[in-house]
Amino acid sequence: MKAHLMRGAACLALCLAALAARAEPDAGEDLYRRGTLGSGAPIKAVRAGGGEIAGREAACVNCHRKSGLGGAEGRFVIPPITAKYLFRPRGMEISGVDQRYGTAWQPGAEPYDEAGLARAIREGRGRDGRALNALMPRFAIDDADMAALTSYLRGLSAAISPGVSADTLHFATIVTPDADPARRAAMLSVLENFFSDKNAFIRGGMRPMHTAKTFSYRVTRKWALHVWQLTGAPSDWEDQLERHLAEEPVFAVVSGLGGREWAPVHRFCQRQAVPCLFPNVDLPVVAEGDDYNLYFSKAVLLEAQLLARAVAGNGGAGRLVQVYRDGDIGAQAATVLEAAAGVAQALRPIAAGAGDEALARALADVGPDDAVALWLRPEDMRRLPARFPGRLALVSGLMAGLEHAPLPDAWRARTLMAYPFDLPEQRRVRMDFPLGWFSVRGIAVTDERLQSDTWLACRILSESLGDMGDNFYRDYLVEQTEAMLSRRLVNAYYPRLGLAPGQRFASKGGYLLRFDGARPVPAGEWIVP
Repeated sequence: MKAHLMRGAACLALCLAALAARAEPDAGEDLYRRGTLGSGAPIKAVRAGGGEIAGREAACVNCHRKSGLGGAEGRFVIPPITAKYLFRPRGMEISGVDQRYGTAWQPGAEPYDEAGLARAIREGRGRDGRALNALMPRFAIDDADMAALTSYLRGLSAAISPGVSADTLHFATIVTPDADPARRAAMLSVLENFFSDKNAFIRGGMRPMHTAKTFSYRVTRKWALHVWQLTGAPSDWEDQLERHLAEEPVFAVVSGLGGREWAPVHRFCQRQAVPCLFPNVDLPVVAEGDDYNLYFSKAVLLEAQLLARAVAGNGGAGRLVQVYRDGDIGAQAATVLEAAAGVAQALRPIAAGAGDEALARALADVGPDDAVALWLRPEDMRRLPARFPGRLALVSGLMAGLEHAPLPDAWRARTLMAYPFDLPEQRRVRMDFPLGWFSVRGIAVTDERLQSDTWLACRILSESLGDMGDNFYRDYLVEQTEAMLSRRLVNAYYPRLGLAPGQRFASKGGYLLRFDGARPVPAGEWIVP
């Protein structure tokens, strides 16, 4: 009995040890992504021109990116360092290499072995013994850490991501239950037509690419769209999304539609490492450190920052009175403005469903020196009293209907509106592209901004995939999207888009508009808070 118990205890100890080992962070991943050695100390490196770097500043991920597939910016080129490229058998051509890498990738070059890779990392010398590019630091790294890093590189971007089959790329779009049904239909009309176009273009099949010599035969797969319609309370959405993903693995989420809540969707995409590209949400999650959620802008939160500039630039002795509906996205925007404005304030929440008398009470004590910030929908704008009681009206363009906001004339004459888009006249030529596309396909334009944003999200996805060859890795999709955005010229409502590594909001500014009668005019230049 005693021997039996001892054997059981030994078995339990071994199991616990195995579990603990699996729970420990990967030493190679820590070094690659965070610049941390196995000892816990920061890695140190010296640049070719002098100067030391250490820790996160010296982490491989900063240049070679999370995917390990590198990148290119102008004449500066960072080659891929995954096993597929480093350790390929001699004479084996590599398919799908990004042609922008140019001379940084030489298919006929000798492959690295482990000793050669160690020399490159420690001494900055390549396969042929010549010095590597001056961008490549020289790292102080011992044999144990080198082995851990080499092991990590062998597994990095080694398996194609879920949602990719031999002939199909699977994508999801996510719709929350509080999203307006008419807007859902408008968004899906664009998505379904775009996906249909992609699949019609490749009808008849395309020969898949096998070697670099047949690069013109780019891997062309059909696009499949899965609509994940959420139900119930936000607390249940992440479980629903987990089930959807298990039943229908997807490569990425494209567009999507939210109402007052999007945070559970954001958390799910971040946790599952599924890129979520440019959903139609006016209250995004601000978490710049998260990797997988990309938004067009901070939306009403950006508007709050723009309106804070208006408060600072329009002096007065009065208060800032903020009016919003409980449970709507204006509540969070009002909080941001409250923190940024730096003046005496009064918050006037209106209960959801309350009528005209509630709005009148919220404005009852507004004095002639006060500014009034309105985080209200068009139906509430129409209920405003004909006489404006204050000094300045600050209006959320996104919530009120942009330049079509139904403001009473007396309010319009005193209004500054936050406008996180290009001006209507300035975007007119760019809008010919999506509007022409809608016309040719017989798509009724019922929500121009939402439909053009959905079209733009699909275009960005298509162009990013076009730069990926057959490297279908989720991390690489995010990296390629970051790289190509600043090269785009046709961005619908947005004057410019751009994402650096670690940035999640592609459009970073907006205008303050005033009204000349019914015509909106800029009160100044484009503002980036």
